Amino acid sequence: MPAEFAAIFAALKSVMAEQESVLAVQKDTPTEYSLVTKRASPFPQHKGHPMWFGAVKLGKAHVSFHLMPLYMSPKLEKEISPALKKRMQGKTCFNFKTLPDAELIADLKRLKAVAARAWTGVRRHESGVRS
Repeated sequence: MPAEFAAIFAALKSVMAEQESVLAVQKDTPTEYSLVTKRASPFPQHKGHPMWFGAVKLGKAHVSFHLMPLYMSPKLEKEISPALKKRMQGKTCFNFKTLPDAELIADLKRLKAVAARAWTGVRRHESGVRS
């Protein structure tokens, strides 16, 4: 695993961690950071457990940024920038082998925020969370 992957993981984790105020941390290790809903899922297949929102995972070949709302809400796909689309693997995963530049981080932040609003129903504005 390249040494740069730790820096990539840290950068992507900071993007995902911005949602900690409305989601719950499920896992926080040196190789995985994941968030779930604070409340139990209304869907019977989740059997009353929280729903998985997303994760950042450090792998051998890349660092992955997963957003589950992309799978559950196909309308969110139109929010994916062309630059992010190039890194997309499957329906919910973006892979990184190099440190994302500021523009790509901004794209991820925007997509993650839209996904969080769709997933949690929380309304946000630039200065913070509104209830």
